[in-house]
Amino acid sequence: MKLDFLRNFAEERRWVQGRIILVICLALVVAAVLVGRMATLQLVEYDRYSARSQDNRIRLAPIDPPRGIITDRRGQVLAENRPAFNLIIVPEQVNDIDNLLQQLGGIVELTPKDLERFHQARANSRSFQEVTLKFDLTDIEVARLANDRHRFPGVEVQPHLTRHYPFGASASHVIGYVSRINEEELRDSDRTRYRNASIVGKTGIEKAYEDRLHGRLGIAQIETNATGRPLQVLHQDLPQSGEDIQLTLDMELQQAAEAALENWRGAIIALEPQTGAVLALASQPVFNPNQMVSGLDQATFQALANAPGQPLFNRAVSGRYPPGSVTKPFLGLAGLATENMGINETLNCTGTYNLPNVSRTWRDWRPGGHGRIGFTQSVAQSCDIYFYELAHRMGIDLMHEWMTQFGFGQATGVDLPSERPGIMPSTEWKQSRLGEVWFPGETLNVGIGQGFMLSTPVQLAAAASMMANRGRPIQPHLLLSDDAAPPTPQLEPLTLEDERLWQLAIDSMVETVHGRLGTARAIGADLPYEIAGKTGTSQVIGLGPDEEYDEDAIAEQFRDHAVFIAFAPADDPRIAVAVLVENGGSGSSTAAPMAASVIDTWLTHLEETNELSLQPN
Repeated sequence: MKLDFLRNFAEERRWVQGRIILVICLALVVAAVLVGRMATLQLVEYDRYSARSQDNRIRLAPIDPPRGIITDRRGQVLAENRPAFNLIIVPEQVNDIDNLLQQLGGIVELTPKDLERFHQARANSRSFQEVTLKFDLTDIEVARLANDRHRFPGVEVQPHLTRHYPFGASASHVIGYVSRINEEELRDSDRTRYRNASIVGKTGIEKAYEDRLHGRLGIAQIETNATGRPLQVLHQDLPQSGEDIQLTLDMELQQAAEAALENWRGAIIALEPQTGAVLALASQPVFNPNQMVSGLDQATFQALANAPGQPLFNRAVSGRYPPGSVTKPFLGLAGLATENMGINETLNCTGTYNLPNVSRTWRDWRPGGHGRIGFTQSVAQSCDIYFYELAHRMGIDLMHEWMTQFGFGQATGVDLPSERPGIMPSTEWKQSRLGEVWFPGETLNVGIGQGFMLSTPVQLAAAASMMANRGRPIQPHLLLSDDAAPPTPQLEPLTLEDERLWQLAIDSMVETVHGRLGTARAIGADLPYEIAGKTGTSQVIGLGPDEEYDEDAIAEQFRDHAVFIAFAPADDPRIAVAVLVENGGSGSSTAAPMAASVIDTWLTHLEETNELSLQPN
């Protein structure tokens, strides 16, 4: 062209080369960024993104561990896991749910509760997820479904393990029961061991030793598709079974204690005095723990909890009652040890007692009194006047100091939940609890085990054991440990300056059962061994100074409780027993024969089996 001579080709070439270099540099920068990001993803953040990817593809499903087995001292199974079967439906495999439910209703028993629970669970689940229609099918229902299975696509019978108590209601307050974990329990639990469908101990040994019985969850890695549908199990970490535990309880003696109580409300505790091992712990009424395993609706549970006699209430460890005259050997021993009463001192019991400058009259249970009486006969005949005078001499605070050394007013530490401490009052106790001063007349009431004083049956059994051991305390316990040594008691040993006083106190209890005037003499005849015991009557309602107790004129729920403590043989104690019968009246006529039956069952059984060993299986 005519103007080509005006162009600067060298300048244009440099400009084009600059552009090319710029583009190459930009491409290199972009490539470097991409390579760097790829390196970061592949090397630095690989684990995080790989885990997120796996979470979209793999679901972790917990596997419940088998619960530990509970046995008694002989190895008899008290709580076990047995196969059970649930009826499962996969909704997406069913064309007509309503028609299916109608047909299934002709084969298995479907309650309105079953149907309501199924529809609620189905509404909260995806169509491919299994939904339980009925728990714990009977053997007949399983057989029927197996026979007609071809008629019901989408219906499965799913096996699983469920808790079972072979002895039913027997020892139900000792063993307790399990049920599904609630939100509060789950929140406070170890999430590596529990899930929202886990079974946990609710009461009794099942709760006390939950950590040992439960075991650890297993985990299954399940591959799923984008919608969450399971495809296959990739890997399983099997659960760790719970620990089996053996109890000191003897089911033969336990059932003998329950039979002795018959239809009475109350409790019987039998301990081995040397070790504190619980041989029997009966509380009436009872409940069937097998009914609790699958769970009760709120209305049914409340009806059971509030049923007459409160069958869920463990009277043995949670029931607090005035102990009555069973405290007299302990208080009498304290009076002798502190020299507030002489060993050979006697009082004239006329049947009434008055404090100086107090108009009220306190009366003995026997009109006319017992006449001239000393320590041994005051225990054997349960003379109230003797112990009114002793309580007045000692004062409530000295009584508190001594009686608490026997465990009165304290929890024993038995390995059951919900144990309540007793009450052994003092001037300080009343001032701090009620904001009131202590009155001398209240001291007299405590002197015969009434007034503010309260004890549980297990505390009475522990105190009887301490008397049998001449001041050596024991720790009541149910776990039969591999360690031969029993648990360390909470109380300190009680040492007396004059150790002969122990024998004097024990002799007074022997006189109660075997003496001519003893209040429990009816059970002492023709026994091949001696029982050291003490009867008691626990007042439910107070009487005025001029009122007399008339059992026939009082409604049953206001009648006195019957109490009895004992150990035997008196010279070589192998069993200590406490009996409390609500509204049972006299301890001598109601509670003492029950204790005698339990004692004889145990001692006879020991002789027949040549001293049963307490070693775990």
